[in-house]
Amino acid sequence: MSEKVLVITGASKGIGRSTASIFLQSGYKVINLSRSNPNLDNIIHISADFSDSDWPSKIKEELEGHLDSSKSISLIHSAGLLLKDSIEDVSSENFMRVLQVNIISATQLNQILLPFMANGSSIIYIGSTLSEKGVANSCSYVTSKHAVVGLMRSTTQDLVDKGIHTTCICPGFTDTEMLKNHVGGSKEILREISKGIAFNRLVNPEEIAKTLFFAAENPVLNGSIIHANLGQIEK
Repeated sequence: MSEKVLVITGASKGIGRSTASIFLQSGYKVINLSRSNPNLDNIIHISADFSDSDWPSKIKEELEGHLDSSKSISLIHSAGLLLKDSIEDVSSENFMRVLQVNIISATQLNQILLPFMANGSSIIYIGSTLSEKGVANSCSYVTSKHAVVGLMRSTTQDLVDKGIHTTCICPGFTDTEMLKNHVGGSKEILREISKGIAFNRLVNPEEIAKTLFFAAENPVLNGSIIHANLGQIEK
């Protein structure tokens, strides 16, 4: 029997885990690719380390074996790597590692899945508020998230007439382990960040997950950049 399938990266925590849960609840077959198992009921987990440029050869056959019965595939690129660095000190090794995880691995996964993606499928990229602006001390991450927008736009043009739509969802400051680690676990810094948000709070991962689900099921958004940030206060 044909079925709707979600292939998602980075569903072991944060936005990815919330997104996998929503798709599972909506009757999708969900396949996660990440280093850690999300331990969600009924999820199919395939271990993958996207910092290794040769990761496709290690999981391609297993992944393809789960796709034969798919009616349509939604692909969500949720895995991401955030390092604290600046243009003055970022090493070439770390820069390449961030680009591999945040950009190149998404292209590699696209190329595995596209032969299986029928009309009605979707490719959803997760960008960031930093996809269209910069902040200090996040050089490699900001650069990679700008590149995500370019990759989405290229995807839109390259898949004309394929019946596959693509969108880039750009979360604002979201209450995730990644953000907490980036600020060293400082509650004071998180409170200061919240003061710059119109709702005076961080975004919940579940709010981004609902946005991703909507984007995956609505081809009218093809080629769109959607900022999901509760409204940031500009100063």
